[in-house]
Amino acid sequence: MNHCSYFKIRMASRALNQGKLIAYPTEAVYGLGCDPLNETAVVNLLSIKQRSIHKGLILIAADFAQLQPYINPSQAMIERILPSWPGPITWIVPAQSWVPAYLKGKHQSLAVRVSAHPLVQQLCSTYGGAIVSSSANISKQAPARCALSVRKKFYTSDIHILAGATGAHKQATAIYDALDGQCLRAS
Repeated sequence: MNHCSYFKIRMASRALNQGKLIAYPTEAVYGLGCDPLNETAVVNLLSIKQRSIHKGLILIAADFAQLQPYINPSQAMIERILPSWPGPITWIVPAQSWVPAYLKGKHQSLAVRVSAHPLVQQLCSTYGGAIVSSSANISKQAPARCALSVRKKFYTSDIHILAGATGAHKQATAIYDALDGQCLRAS
């Protein structure tokens, strides 16, 4: 990682620690994220996206260990999930009992992904944990695919933007149920 990239990652990590929202490139689109344990930040994210708290959110991480505190998978689920990571596949996994409803929504599970995107990997590693990942858009609108688009969509909001290129995927990441491997959303 060059000095400029390192500085950008450190600034985004600092913004997370300060309870701010960040926007960052993922495998397909820009994500909008925050510290998953900062309820004020999560509620702010849901508010600016106009997203219902009942839907739940995705957590992304640099590795499986960063997700483990939040989820309660069986050994069979772990064996199903791990070969797909890191990569553009999100899994719905039973959540630990302590996980807040503002993350799970109306579910007893949590959507999680270990990203293969280098900036996401570096960000989560530097931050030291998983972060919220929701597409950078107002609900039911097209997601942002570049930093300028994020700025245009959320020009009235205080969002730290970690600029970079999105991955090669043209569609949102696929979502699978860890219980049975069923595809819930194709990519």
